[in-house]
Amino acid sequence: MSIRDKLEEIEKETLSEKACLSIQSKGREHPEDSHPLRTVFQRDRDRIIHSKSFRRLKHKTQVFLAPYGDHYRTRLTHTLEVSQIARTIAKALRLNEDLTEAIALGHDLGHTPFGHAGEETLAKLLPDSFTHYEQSLRVVEKLEYDGKGLNLTAEVRDGIFKHSKGRGEIFDNEKQNMPSTLEGQVLRVSDVIAYVSHDIDDAVRAEVIKESDIPSHLIQIFGKRHASRIDKMVEDVVEASLDSGLEKIAMSREVSEAVVELRDFLYDKVYFNPRARRELEKTEKILTDLYNHLIKNPGDYIKSYPDGDPVENRVGDFIAGMTDRYALSLYEKIFFPLSWPGL
Repeated sequence: MSIRDKLEEIEKETLSEKACLSIQSKGREHPEDSHPLRTVFQRDRDRIIHSKSFRRLKHKTQVFLAPYGDHYRTRLTHTLEVSQIARTIAKALRLNEDLTEAIALGHDLGHTPFGHAGEETLAKLLPDSFTHYEQSLRVVEKLEYDGKGLNLTAEVRDGIFKHSKGRGEIFDNEKQNMPSTLEGQVLRVSDVIAYVSHDIDDAVRAEVIKESDIPSHLIQIFGKRHASRIDKMVEDVVEASLDSGLEKIAMSREVSEAVVELRDFLYDKVYFNPRARRELEKTEKILTDLYNHLIKNPGDYIKSYPDGDPVENRVGDFIAGMTDRYALSLYEKIFFPLSWPGL
């Protein structure tokens, strides 16, 4: 019996009957031999964390443009916070922590530079529009490893693709819109828990809002601090999910309604705050100019993979993969005049 076999046995003995066991995975698009040490979901987690797309998250905006702001969240720190929250919930519910972590680490790989402003810009530019969750799936299926993809399991790809809800329902009643595993559902709610809490933290740091701006009844429910907000939401998810008999991942009505209200508060007071949006609107010109230049001059930077994707898609891939600072640097290189050296 290999170490992997023993780990799979431990899963059978210790995890909930509602958990997705590694041995029950639907597998990969391209079958592979089993690893002697790691389960399939451990391998997925490791492939994601060692990918170039994952490393680039450290220089991608979450909400506030932060190349020089050491304590503002980036896509990478957001991803790590989501992973920690999701693992806590999964462990408490005796779900598969490795599967949960793999989905968490891969869920935002397709995000653009400059946060949601970048996503909105690419959605306008690309003929077939653009969403970060579709792009995250494209990254792991096709773009990583020079077009070969990471060949992840079906469960991880499903969780990545269905993690996003925007301003829609956290727990969608339409089954096809929800992840097929409870672990994927854990990630979906953990993403919301993370950003509604840490985006308030960053907004106060940026002086976009004051703590006194947060509705008092929401403070009564969640407390004043980042940690207390997360604790309240995580504990509620665990309790409500257990109350459902683990038929689904859930929240109590009181907390669910409060989370939605807190999310709406962030959209109104932070994400669409004129001061914050003013800076992000500048990035629309940067990405639009880069897109138009690269469409006309694709040979300078754009690779052509064997299946012959349209140039618009390849340019979209290239721009979506940029970090904030690379986008700014490339814009300067292409559009700023060079200074003549002095004598």
